[in-house]
Amino acid sequence: MSLAQVHYISAAPGDAEKTAGRFTAVGPGMSQALLAEIEPLVGYALPDGASDRPADAELRSLPQAFTYAALSDGSRLVGRTAPARGEGPAPVRFHAHAVHIPSGVPLPGDRLPVEAWRSPHWVSVTPVGGALPDPLGALPPGPAPVREGLDDFAVSRGPWLAAVLADLRRASEEAPAGGPVVLVERQNADVARWLGLAAVTLPRDSVERLTFTTYTRRPGSSALRVVGALPEDAAAAREAGLRVHVCADRPPVDGTPDMWARTAARVWRSRAPELFQEARELPGDPFAAGPLAVIALCNGVALGPEERAAAAGWAAERPYALDAERIGRLVEALASPGIDDRTGSEFDSVGRLFGALDGRCPASVTAPLAAMLVTEAVRGGNGSLELPRPDAFVGPDGEAIAGVLGPEILTELESGAGGARPVARTVQLLRVARLLGVNGTELLPGVVDRLAPALLAEASEEPGPPAFAPALLELLDEQFDVRTALLGALDRIAPEAPGAVARFLERVALPFTGTQALPHLRMCAEVPGAMTTLGRDRTAVWHRVLRAAGLSPFAEPLVLRTAVGLVWEDRAPTVEEARMLLEAATSDAHRAAGTWARLVDAALGAPADTEDATALAHDLLRAFPQEIGGRERAALQLLDLCRDLRTGAPEPGWAEQVRTLRDRAEPLEPAVQERAFTALVERLLAPDRPGAELYDFVRSDDAELIAAYDRAARAEPTRNRLRTHPAYAADCFTHWTAHPHAGPAWTTTAAALLDEVLRPAVRAMTAEAVAEVEETVGRTGSSGRANAFRDWNRSRALGRLGRRIAGRVRRG
Repeated sequence: MSLAQVHYISAAPGDAEKTAGRFTAVGPGMSQALLAEIEPLVGYALPDGASDRPADAELRSLPQAFTYAALSDGSRLVGRTAPARGEGPAPVRFHAHAVHIPSGVPLPGDRLPVEAWRSPHWVSVTPVGGALPDPLGALPPGPAPVREGLDDFAVSRGPWLAAVLADLRRASEEAPAGGPVVLVERQNADVARWLGLAAVTLPRDSVERLTFTTYTRRPGSSALRVVGALPEDAAAAREAGLRVHVCADRPPVDGTPDMWARTAARVWRSRAPELFQEARELPGDPFAAGPLAVIALCNGVALGPEERAAAAGWAAERPYALDAERIGRLVEALASPGIDDRTGSEFDSVGRLFGALDGRCPASVTAPLAAMLVTEAVRGGNGSLELPRPDAFVGPDGEAIAGVLGPEILTELESGAGGARPVARTVQLLRVARLLGVNGTELLPGVVDRLAPALLAEASEEPGPPAFAPALLELLDEQFDVRTALLGALDRIAPEAPGAVARFLERVALPFTGTQALPHLRMCAEVPGAMTTLGRDRTAVWHRVLRAAGLSPFAEPLVLRTAVGLVWEDRAPTVEEARMLLEAATSDAHRAAGTWARLVDAALGAPADTEDATALAHDLLRAFPQEIGGRERAALQLLDLCRDLRTGAPEPGWAEQVRTLRDRAEPLEPAVQERAFTALVERLLAPDRPGAELYDFVRSDDAELIAAYDRAARAEPTRNRLRTHPAYAADCFTHWTAHPHAGPAWTTTAAALLDEVLRPAVRAMTAEAVAEVEETVGRTGSSGRANAFRDWNRSRALGRLGRRIAGRVRRG
């Protein structure tokens, strides 16, 4: 071993060279470039308020800078810089004594740098004449091991311990981010103790990368990874954006998220640092919380819920890494009855650990975990737990826990709060009941009747498979009686909410391939594939879905309701589809299934130009005379009247009947009203219309009906008939001038039709046709009306014409 030494002393006032100091002794092999790199590392600045001429006691109390640094050529430097008594104009100077360690060469005795902290080798004066002894062959440690007193120090720094260890760990990485970690203590010896804690806690290679100094006035400009500072320099370090731990101030409030550091802090506070080496012997990441937490729990160190979860999770992944003794101690620690802060994630980890140990270890070892899991499942409401196998509770242990938890399970299952109880909770209770051999047969019908609608409600709250699906499928696989009862309950719900059941079955593949009939569930399961295959052909989809039921709607009308609800869930059938449905099943079947209302919706919701809507309305009124009433009945009767107006001979008074049915059917569908008004006015504009109906229509002065009449009279079919049929033109003239004292809606409309519709038609006629019109007006009316027609035909002033027509009609 050959380690070169250097001595350095600060410059005195008045020195010729304007430098901070000078090397007073340099060992062999130290180049000028290397010395230039070392010089800033061994520099020193007195703290604020230090006396210019301190007494001996004050001089000894000044901070010392113990430094470990990595140099650019791969070599390292370990040294101490301390204040020393000066002479003349410099009563206080500093002296640095350092050892250069070549690259790849360990410290003597393979010691860590921090172990040389209090080495008696360090001196405060340069050898006489600057002569150095032979290169150093040993660097003895301090008078006591570095671990001495660290337990007490760690306990005294408990509030800061986890955060500092987390930052020291990050600082020891191969390429740490950011500047140095700043440890603020009133005594720089306490900074060295922090480094001693790190040397014990971190792996060897991490400790060797952790360069440091126990004291500096300029943390922001340091290239080292950890630096010590006094409280007066903490603010400047924070302003530089560094991680600063003021361990001489009030304890911090916020904890660190680093689980490994929190676990390490608990180990130190338990005064068990030997556990760090024991944990490093376990496989895995050295800074994972799991191995250290496992060793800590096995040795009685109390940990928090996240750390316990990490221990259980790590052991579950590597059950082979622990011997039987450690497994037993770990299980005992995790299942301790004194723990009252367990979390859901901890229980999940313990469940995985139980699954890993089950069958690998005797049941007597894993029984505490099994008891802990089922107790949490019942009392804690954790629905995501991995439950033990039934044989985990055979014998007295199983009877004991069943005797405690069984009544609680039955009481909750029997309560009427099942609708508000989450599905996962009910599923978990049913599984635990079977696991413990608790007999709940009498409660099962009520439980599944509450569970079935809750399944649909929870599954509809978000897309994708619901969270309870895996546990539910396990329950149905484990318990035949529950599967039979639950599938039956869902089958009974399906006719009322077929779409909801179908969507649920798409997300949760329930097993109903057994001997149960379940016609409605089978239809709900069939519909997605049918729609994918058959697309927009809803009639074909309906037939395929109905076949999946395996029952005829004549034998079981409710399958008709389910099929219609699946295919036309959010819409009414078209008229053609409704007529198919009406023909496919008897009116009795539709009446029992309640699907007749869908057929009514189809008729009333049809577009105005759908020809078969009136025929469908006629058939519905005949098929369901007792069921259809109120507004819907009046609307269907209006459609049926339209059919008679266009194709048959309606009963007299149909003009008034349209108005009456319209009023009864309010609020009337716009398409139905348009169809009825159109049929009425077209019939009133027909050449063979009854005069009494037109008279009733005119006298009603119904603005909406008269407006429809106006539109139809202006349409091209009427205009063409007026131009080509003189008798029709004469008839229209007679009726449009026959009611001068009707209401304002009719008089205004009639005057406009005379001037804007009839006049252009008459002018387009030949003279012979016009004469025929005049002759027809006189023959069907009177000579006065014929004269009125001649005057009207010659007149261009509608206002004067109207007055003359009215006078002649009165005289006639």
